[in-house]
Amino acid sequence: MTEVMTEVTSVDHIIIAVRDLKEAEKNYTAILGREPSWKGVHPGVGTGNVLYRLANTYVELYAPVAEGTNADALRAHLDARGEGLFGIVLGVDDAAAASAAFNARGLASGAPVDGKGRDEITGAIREWRTIALPKNQTRGLFMLGIQHLSPADALPPAPLVKGVSEAEAVTACDHVVVMTPDAEACKALFGDKLGIRLALDHTKPEWGVRQLFFRTGGLTIEVVQPLDKAKAPKAEHFWGLAWKAENVTAVRDRLAAAGRDVSEVKPGRKKGTAVATIRPPTNGIPTILVGPL
Repeated sequence: MTEVMTEVTSVDHIIIAVRDLKEAEKNYTAILGREPSWKGVHPGVGTGNVLYRLANTYVELYAPVAEGTNADALRAHLDARGEGLFGIVLGVDDAAAASAAFNARGLASGAPVDGKGRDEITGAIREWRTIALPKNQTRGLFMLGIQHLSPADALPPAPLVKGVSEAEAVTACDHVVVMTPDAEACKALFGDKLGIRLALDHTKPEWGVRQLFFRTGGLTIEVVQPLDKAKAPKAEHFWGLAWKAENVTAVRDRLAAAGRDVSEVKPGRKKGTAVATIRPPTNGIPTILVGPL
């Protein structure tokens, strides 16, 4: 019988590295049609964040806001790579058990470490337990494991912007894209070591790519390897985002009416879907809307 590996239960959150937290907040409030769920700082390390909880994950805008070790590292990252997708954090139910399982499968991971944060909006406190996944074990990708110790409602759903209807807002993240020069190595990392279900592995010569789709918690990690080696990246990196909308046309029209540069809606590559491209400013992230046709 094939072993079922279920340590990873979700993509708990997606981290976007930004230089100016207030400007990024304005940008993503406009894109999502939702106000932040949380605004916090990381005392002693110099970073701050703004969070938007969606139906299947939450988005973390992450920026240096003071002096500190994490702020210094983040500034160096921004200077080297610019704004964009920084990493993903994988949800687990039991950090100690997940760490033990990852280590047993050859993915060296750290012992769980407890942390907490305070919301500047309400004063609420959230507590969590994280697992470090060193970059030399994850092909250079920034990933952590996290077990939340506080109730789920400690981070409330991101409320609608005044005047925006549910149909006009982003509801969830459909997928996050990883670019790779080596799909087989990513298959081993995400599938064999992290235990995330591989839903589809196909090669599309007409598109010039091999794609792997790993699914957990209602969100897809899409790994893309260009077939032309000259077009392949030198190393793995997080690249793009697809936001889920129940009515792509309604979200697209809201953005266009607000003066955002957004494409017309067209049928997606997946049968029965509609897509539209959200052009910059997106804080360095290629971005689309996707939903039912």
